[in-house]
Amino acid sequence: MTPAHRHAPELRAAARRLGRRRFLMTGTGAAAALAFSVGLPVAGVAGAAELDARRIATDPFTLGVASGDPRPDGVLLWTRLAPSPYQADSGLPASRVSVQWELAHDAAFTRLAASGQTDAHPEFHHSVRVDVPGLEPGRVYHYRFRAGTWISPVGRTRTAPAPGAEVGRMKLAAVSCQAYHDGYFTAYGHLAREDVDVVLHLGDYLYEYAVTATGGARAYTDRTLPAHYNREAVTLEDYRLRYGLYKTDPDLARAHAAHPFVVTWDDHETENNYAGDIPENDVPPEEFLLRRASAYRAYWENQPLRTPQRPTGPDMRLYRRLDFGRLARFDILDTRQYRSDQAYGDGWQLPGPESEDPARTMTGATQERWLLDGWRASTATWNVVPQQVTFARRRDRATAGYQVSMDAWDGYPASRRRLLDGAGAAGIRNLMVLTGDVHTAYAYDLKQDWDDPDSRTLGTEIVATSISSGKDGTPRPANWATLLGANPHMRFYQGQRGYVTVELSAEQARADFRAVAAVTTPGAPVTTVGSFVTEAGNPGLRPV
Repeated sequence: MTPAHRHAPELRAAARRLGRRRFLMTGTGAAAALAFSVGLPVAGVAGAAELDARRIATDPFTLGVASGDPRPDGVLLWTRLAPSPYQADSGLPASRVSVQWELAHDAAFTRLAASGQTDAHPEFHHSVRVDVPGLEPGRVYHYRFRAGTWISPVGRTRTAPAPGAEVGRMKLAAVSCQAYHDGYFTAYGHLAREDVDVVLHLGDYLYEYAVTATGGARAYTDRTLPAHYNREAVTLEDYRLRYGLYKTDPDLARAHAAHPFVVTWDDHETENNYAGDIPENDVPPEEFLLRRASAYRAYWENQPLRTPQRPTGPDMRLYRRLDFGRLARFDILDTRQYRSDQAYGDGWQLPGPESEDPARTMTGATQERWLLDGWRASTATWNVVPQQVTFARRRDRATAGYQVSMDAWDGYPASRRRLLDGAGAAGIRNLMVLTGDVHTAYAYDLKQDWDDPDSRTLGTEIVATSISSGKDGTPRPANWATLLGANPHMRFYQGQRGYVTVELSAEQARADFRAVAAVTTPGAPVTTVGSFVTEAGNPGLRPV
């Protein structure tokens, strides 16, 4: 970490006084100093002077628009004003800006459903979020923003079905892992044209790693990225700038404008393989908590998330629940913020007493209890769990001495068993886990006994490959045959970039794995490389 990346010494001292687990447990002076370090107003929103939006000389909507977390009666709309997204201040002074918004039944905005005004505050990096209430369930809407004479791109969103509604079908897409420096977001351009109800982002929306002047594997010849991207993101300014880079990608912007997103994070939004308040590298705990607070703050500012998700220091309640009538319940998990440290120093290791300790947790006790309680109350046909890391057992070989990933649920088998047992006790018949992280597409049956292929199948796991991370990939990675042979419950394995769509109905779920041949060059076509169904009430994947 270079001096330019370090937090100010007085802020690090404030964090040290507040202790390892929480920022805001002691004196208000230290709390105020630490709040300032991540740009958080100590009490409400600071009274910044107002900038006349008519004085904004260049387009402030360079980062596009987004919507998220659809409910039956509302949806969250988002944008961020950034005339110069590659600058630390995004090209705006530290003044609030009045922004108008409109939501309509049609793309021409001839039939308005709602409209209003809100302020973009400098404390939140001029991000804008509007939680629109009073909408009709199961309806498509169009929205846009206005600042001065500037009008944003038009976004399209939809509300969830009414509570308890008998829904014939719904279609979701799952995406993950979009390293800017590894290639183009071509898959998003194709996803923008798909007919889906919602997009679930399963983590690694951005990477903290350096991006060169030519965009890494993108190998730009028509532009030069600023030098401040060619370093690891550590501070709030670093993370904010990184979102400014990512969100200027046109394919990502098209996908956000086309569909509502439901987002959760993994590790790279903060730091590779961190676990709770334990960093990857040996840095002082107060410095990592400052980094985590900065990363969480920038994440909330740049995602279509509601106010209850707004972080307090290094803490952010991201796990939450969405229902789509009686057809599907989505329990969105956070498997980073509350987990035990990875066993045996992380990586692929031989499982043993340390990893199998029943006290270890992937979710933390509170989130685990929330999930199990939700399952007991659920009346949905499908109970879907969007989360981050591989849930099924995944051995690296079939022979004795096999290893498993200590960062995945294999490193937390007791935590996994508690969830599977809890699903069974709650009578959950159609459990589906959605996963990202691994830059490959997998499909698994979730077994009662991983060592017995004939044991009962408890549910399914669908793993979305990466949008760009891992560069181009290959249809059959080098360990393709080995992994399939070592894991009989693994039904599919494919190593190219792309996404997965899942169509749910009362009778079955169908997963279609979509892949692009290349991301290091733009414009690759998309193809379906695998399709599977699992019947409602009879879990188990079969190819179609």
